[in-house]
Amino acid sequence: MKLLDEFKSFAMRGNVVDMAVGIIIGGAFGKIISSFVSDVLMPPLGLLLGGIDFKDMMFEMKAAVMEGTEVVTPAVTLNYGMFIQNVVDFLIIAFAIFMAIKAMNSLKKKEEAAPAAPPAPTKDQELLSEIRDLLKNK
Repeated sequence: MKLLDEFKSFAMRGNVVDMAVGIIIGGAFGKIISSFVSDVLMPPLGLLLGGIDFKDMMFEMKAAVMEGTEVVTPAVTLNYGMFIQNVVDFLIIAFAIFMAIKAMNSLKKKEEAAPAAPPAPTKDQELLSEIRDLLKNK
């Protein structure tokens, strides 16, 4: 039972839960960026480059073996178009993460730059202030 209790205390710490939430949101964000790149960004880019569909860009290393209309052995291809698309995905995600971290760091700097409140006077200082005020009033 001790091992189970240790695991429970580990799993319920704030950092682990925050990390799990970050991973889930990151996965969803990755899907959004992948869709943006493949469905929004690459089609116009392919159109500008002469109607190229990046998904179909490949180098055929070995042709498919056919028997009539049936494929016996599929072709061996090097799909560099998908690689280009994944590199663009990565660059956009990396840039978005960079901007988020930059924003978080600037917020931290603002918090650090805020002046600390002056320390409360000690009891001795309060007593001396009261004595000073009493002497002024005489």
